[in-house]
Amino acid sequence: MSTDQHSVRQHILATGRSIIMGKGYSGVGLNEILSAAGVPKGSFYHYFKSKELFGKAMLEDYVDGYLAELDAMLAPDGSPGLARLMRYWDSWLLLVDDGCAGSNCLVVKLSGEVADMSEAMREVLLQGTNRIVQRLADCIADGVADGSVRSDAAPQPTALALYEMWLGAALLTKLRREPSALQNALQATRAMLAAHG
Repeated sequence: MSTDQHSVRQHILATGRSIIMGKGYSGVGLNEILSAAGVPKGSFYHYFKSKELFGKAMLEDYVDGYLAELDAMLAPDGSPGLARLMRYWDSWLLLVDDGCAGSNCLVVKLSGEVADMSEAMREVLLQGTNRIVQRLADCIADGVADGSVRSDAAPQPTALALYEMWLGAALLTKLRREPSALQNALQATRAMLAAHG
């Protein structure tokens, strides 16, 4: 794929993602995406054979970007594992300050909507969340090794429990339109992870 073709494809994905973040997947038609992107229908079908395959590509693109940001936050940088983990969870609270906690995360936004609608899209979200949990588990293991995370925190189950708690808190934040669920998740996370003494 040439640079120009890649650029057009990325423009369609970014435009569609922006609209879908506001309206959901089902609430957006192809014509709305094409009109906003300024791309003819033929160009869309050159890159994506269907709306479902567009949705799958959009989610793959989102997950790749999210994982790159997560890797940067959790990367060993001389700080303890716990500090790196808390940097990630603190970033969720920053979204509240921007007025978009949960709504800026396609996992939160689309999981319930597309899980029964599209097996391909469900699989992308599932694999993406599994990869997030694995990265969190690796950082928890680093924290256990450096003494900043409690020694009885089993990395994989702890990472999964934390991620599940934060996804639930993000959904409640969307419903309540206030940050108490995420603030509670932050306190519970510290209690689950912090080494004592």
